[in-house]
Amino acid sequence: MTMTSAEIRQAFLDYFEENKHTVVASSSLVPADDPTLLFTNAGMVQFKDAFLGLEERPYKRATTSQKCMRVSGKHNDLENVGPSPRHHTFFEMLGNFSLGDYFKRDAIRFAYECLTKVFGLSPDRLYYTVHTGDDEAFDLWTKEMGIDPARVYRMGDKTNFWQMADVGPCGPTSELHYDWGQEFCTCGQPDCSVFLDNGCERWLEIWNLVFMQFNQAADGTRTPLPKPGVDTGMGLERLVSVVQNKRANYETDLFMPIMRHIQALLGHSEAQMQEHLIAYRVIADHGRAITFMIGDGVMPGNEGRASVLRLILRRAARYGRLAGFEGPFLAKIAEKVIEEMGDHYIELKARRQFILNVITQEEERFLKTFTNGLELIAGLVEKLKAAGKNQIPGDDVFKLYATYGFPKDLTRIIADEEYGFSIDEAGYEKAFDRHTEISGGDKIGEIAVDALQVYAGLFDRLKSEGKLPESGVVYNPYDGTELPSSVVAILRDGTVVPNAGEGQKIELVLAATPFYVESGGQVGDVGEIAHYANPETTPQWAMEVSEVAKPVNGLIVHRGVVTEGVISSGDLAWAIVDYERRWDIMRNHTATHVLHRELRRVLGDHVAQAGSLVAPDRLRFDFSHTQMVSQSELDEIERAVNEAILADFPVKATQKSYNALKQAIAGGEIMALFGEKYGDTVRVVQIGAEGQAYSRELCGGTHVERTAQIGALHVTSEGSAAAGVRRIEAVTGRAAQELIQGRLVTLEQTAAFLGVSPEEVYRRSIALMAQVQEQEKKLRELQRKLARVEFERLLAKTREVKGIKVISLQVDTPDITLLREMSDWFRDRLGSGVVVLGAVLEGKPTIIATVTDDLVKRGLHAGKLVKEVAQVVGGGGGGKPTMAQAGGKDAAYLGDALAKVDSLVSEAVS
Repeated sequence: MTMTSAEIRQAFLDYFEENKHTVVASSSLVPADDPTLLFTNAGMVQFKDAFLGLEERPYKRATTSQKCMRVSGKHNDLENVGPSPRHHTFFEMLGNFSLGDYFKRDAIRFAYECLTKVFGLSPDRLYYTVHTGDDEAFDLWTKEMGIDPARVYRMGDKTNFWQMADVGPCGPTSELHYDWGQEFCTCGQPDCSVFLDNGCERWLEIWNLVFMQFNQAADGTRTPLPKPGVDTGMGLERLVSVVQNKRANYETDLFMPIMRHIQALLGHSEAQMQEHLIAYRVIADHGRAITFMIGDGVMPGNEGRASVLRLILRRAARYGRLAGFEGPFLAKIAEKVIEEMGDHYIELKARRQFILNVITQEEERFLKTFTNGLELIAGLVEKLKAAGKNQIPGDDVFKLYATYGFPKDLTRIIADEEYGFSIDEAGYEKAFDRHTEISGGDKIGEIAVDALQVYAGLFDRLKSEGKLPESGVVYNPYDGTELPSSVVAILRDGTVVPNAGEGQKIELVLAATPFYVESGGQVGDVGEIAHYANPETTPQWAMEVSEVAKPVNGLIVHRGVVTEGVISSGDLAWAIVDYERRWDIMRNHTATHVLHRELRRVLGDHVAQAGSLVAPDRLRFDFSHTQMVSQSELDEIERAVNEAILADFPVKATQKSYNALKQAIAGGEIMALFGEKYGDTVRVVQIGAEGQAYSRELCGGTHVERTAQIGALHVTSEGSAAAGVRRIEAVTGRAAQELIQGRLVTLEQTAAFLGVSPEEVYRRSIALMAQVQEQEKKLRELQRKLARVEFERLLAKTREVKGIKVISLQVDTPDITLLREMSDWFRDRLGSGVVVLGAVLEGKPTIIATVTDDLVKRGLHAGKLVKEVAQVVGGGGGGKPTMAQAGGKDAAYLGDALAKVDSLVSEAVS
């Protein structure tokens, strides 16, 4: 019997566990402490520090089935997903690892034995490669394993030298390839072989053995690792295709249940499914990817991994429209993914509702702009046809991506299939590169391309006219909250205007500004810009600033409303940041640095910042940690933070060369954030005296001058933000004072109400809780007695179906425990029979079925019975032959569901 994918995964792990490997759970798709990676893209990522000798593990041999993503940077498979039978965004990497234990001999032996003995692959189907300079590996295959040398190919760096990224562990490799057979040759070469490396479909690489011998630095130099190791990777999807003898990964049981689910949702025939096969594949693949990404805490957005999630989700949504879906559907795909994979990756089940909610919200957001995008394409095509053209320009293709979230390949499909048009691929790439250069990053979807061009053109003009230096607006939010400046440009509705009057919404460009632009988790400043004839008078004009932005590098715009007078370009201006709000923000920002330091001290050096919000009213700090922070740990962290505040440490920011700090950053002496783009010069914020630093972090935010200015910190909550990521929220300064004062008032009021002193409130509350619990116990007994009376009355409704006593009733019970007990009462009184009881608990229908042992022998099964009944109320369930439980969604149909019992019993014993 062919093994299932779940059995294959487990058999791999079991084999290596039998060979003294520790089975290690998959790490998150979001690398916890590797700033070189956007996503986990190989099994060895979580062992990188161990290979480098920076971390000591309690084991020397490990095996995993690792969640992986390859959609960006060096490994980019996105546009091949769908047309290709084997390319995926999300995949599972099976692997075994030697952390300074065994090396090439055992790695080769394990791989051969696992494939041929565990999975039963024919040795005649296997071919091998080694690095051209790796005589040791060649000899191990040919002499020790007895492989015909003609089946072992020596190949160069391109195929047989592996590195995770531009820096990090690397080494020569040995690959294992599967031969589908001569009949599947697509290259047509008479000497067709793995050695040709020409993409022939006859050969499938299934396992890569990496012999980790070196660490590659940024300059390309390689140094021997402290202890050579082994890192192997075998894509589960490919292995399953071979074991199940399926030429396409999508035909295996990793994907077919999802694709059949899509077919059922669409009501497609087999022919319709084949007609839309690429769309089916994209939806199945991307459905898995977005489910796992969100399950690991990635949220849709415009930067980094968040933008990857958004891109993949929108690509799946668009292919869904091509296949026939009309509204949001991806949450239903995710439900199937969770059903199929949640047993092994339990975090999917734990975060099921969160995953579905995020997907639905993002898909609905995309669909709102989708129609506009289609209309824009139609309009473009009409104009281009009139001009005798049949290609959509690259600038317009990029605009569809940046403004409407249309990935390039989807625009290509729409243009081709609906209009017979092509797209200017090269022009798109140029537009993308130009956007990145202008914006200094990769934000997509926040600002339309036309607006970016306006800002870029304005910036160039202001520089050419001498109104701004080449470096742009003088940006200094660090030396105060007020600054004299001048108006260099006014924009209204995206157009440069000479002046603006009261009540108008505008964007103002100043020659210099003290306003902080939102970045690094710190919110932007608000305040006022005004012109005074002299300090003693009211302003001649004023503008309320509600937002500050940097649409292109070097250009800062202040957005808001003119509240008084008329502003003209060239006017002198006084920029005034909201002083109290800025101080609240600074207190919170410095507090996050202190908090970060104490989290690492108390919980361990694995703690790394995973996100933050620094607002005037609160701070939020996300950090990598796999367990809930205990109350005692939280108390210690808060106590230590407040001690550091009272210590009144100096806070100082300095500019440093990033290259000069790399070693300190790598060693953990200076904290740097994953996902941040650092230039040649960085700002280091140090808390503590020189030579006695309490904390050092790369940070571009604003801070207090001494920690005592924070006032105090109080943690308001601690919880999970994502898999492997915890979140702390806290208040400082004025907000902390208000919170503490308010709670003291509440405590005193409660004490007065209870007639005790504040110190006795806790004891009195415990006593009252005990009284309430005693009353609840008495209430429970009364409910049970009433249920017993109801039971005696309902016994009269017993009926016979083909000689079998049957009771199917809706009862009024407060909870599932009493419902089960009533079911037992009916079963025991009947002696032989079928009992199906239903109740509405917390607004949802719940059904219990019991079948006596003698009737099980006649073909009745409680699990099957309750499953059929639950379908009527939009639910499902199951259980043992004698007792089963189910739930549903629609309580209105509970009576209809219970009415179905007689016919089901009749059919079961017929």
